[in-house]
Amino acid sequence: MRGMTRSAPAGSAATAPDLSERQKRHLRGLAHPLKPVIRIGNPGLTEAVVRETARALQDHELIKVKAPGGDRGARDVLVTQLAQLTASALVHRIGNVAVLYRPHESLPRILIPDA
Repeated sequence: MRGMTRSAPAGSAATAPDLSERQKRHLRGLAHPLKPVIRIGNPGLTEAVVRETARALQDHELIKVKAPGGDRGARDVLVTQLAQLTASALVHRIGNVAVLYRPHESLPRILIPDA
C-alpha cells in the first residue's frame, strides 16, 4: 500500500457500521444484481482507488469492488484495508468480488432491517 496514511477520507464517518448477520444477508440480496463499480488494478490500493471508493459509497451506499486475482490472503487484506480506509462495512466477499456498505450520513437511501 503506497503512501496511505489517512484513516478515513475527509467527510466520512470515522467508524464502519456494525452489521448483524440478518442485515448482511439483506444487503447481499440487494447487491446481487449490481456490477462492480471499482476495479483495483495491479498497482494495488492507491490513494486514487480509496478516493473513488469513498465517492462511490457516498453516491450509492452499497457497491461491489473487484480485486485482482492471485493470492487469496493478499486479496483479503486488500479488501479489508479498503473497507477500513473508507469507513465502510465489508458485507461479503466471494472470489475477487467484495461488497462494501456505508450509509449516507444525512440521507440514507437503503433501509436495512433492525439487528
